[in-house]
Amino acid sequence: MADEGIKIVAQNRKARHDYFIEETYEAGIVLAGTEVKSVRQGNVNLRDSYAVIKDGEVFLYNMHISPYEKGNIFNRDPLRTRKLLLNRREINKLTGYVQQKGYTLVPLKVYLKRGWVKVELAVARGKKSYDKRESIAKRDAQREMERAFRGRQKI
Repeated sequence: MADEGIKIVAQNRKARHDYFIEETYEAGIVLAGTEVKSVRQGNVNLRDSYAVIKDGEVFLYNMHISPYEKGNIFNRDPLRTRKLLLNRREINKLTGYVQQKGYTLVPLKVYLKRGWVKVELAVARGKKSYDKRESIAKRDAQREMERAFRGRQKI
């Protein structure tokens, strides 16, 4: 992936903690000129953002793009709803997932790919609190095994 000129601008790390990720899609995003400049500077926050399918189109809510400091009157509302660009087949597939109980669309990261702003969109199922504790326990156990293995190699 790194050889395609990809620069990650923002990641939603909390999403992997709060959801089971089933499938991911790459989507383009409709932005104004000053928003693109702000994204290139890394002024994006994905916390609490989500996507909704409405009238056969996918829209992204609550993604915060800070106003571009040199944008003056051309700046848009930082939390405005933004349209995602996907193929009809992909939208139909996403609609099928979302109609199932418990699935939602969550953006995982925003990145630049060959100069274009892209969003990695995930089909996710919410975790319960006991699932989160289980994930944390597995991660800690994995860390302990790696520490023990590293300690053994040095001897």
